Amino acid sequence: MRAGEPMTERKRPGESAPVVAVVAVVAGSRSDSKLIDEAARTLSEFDVPCEKRIISAHRTPEQALEFARNARSRGLKVIIAIAGKAAHLAGVISSATTLPVIGVPAKTPDLGGLDSLLSTVQMPSGVPVATVGIGSAENAALLAVAVLALSDEALASRWRDYKAKLAERVQADDLAVKKGD
Repeated sequence: MRAGEPMTERKRPGESAPVVAVVAVVAGSRSDSKLIDEAARTLSEFDVPCEKRIISAHRTPEQALEFARNARSRGLKVIIAIAGKAAHLAGVISSATTLPVIGVPAKTPDLGGLDSLLSTVQMPSGVPVATVGIGSAENAALLAVAVLALSDEALASRWRDYKAKLAERVQADDLAVKKGD
């Protein structure tokens, strides 16, 4: 797959019909591909199909707006937007869609990602972007899972199981500390 080319459909093993992506993981540049892959890997663990894209709010603004305007009609339900520095991608996408947009501020060499965080989180009224921590692509994917689980009982069950396992790990760590292990 080339950068910028959508991966909207794929076949699951043993299935004949393609699966349409319900989450898009979009980054402003290829330098953020590790974050794209992290989000996609997390979504895959919950069996949530996604597409991966490279679209720049600044270098390809028309493409960003077209992508956002057509996202719902293509079957997408949540968009994760990853960007660094000025980090306008999430806001630009949110301005042109009614889908939930989750912004992931990317770490930068200049300000460590604080620039990206402030650009992503400070949206004007009427242009909502849910923002996770700097470089937190996994949390963005988990938030997308939580949103999708509201209307998908099978996914909600997997989400509850995941949360229960997190709690079990903490409880096991607590028991180990109490015992002096």
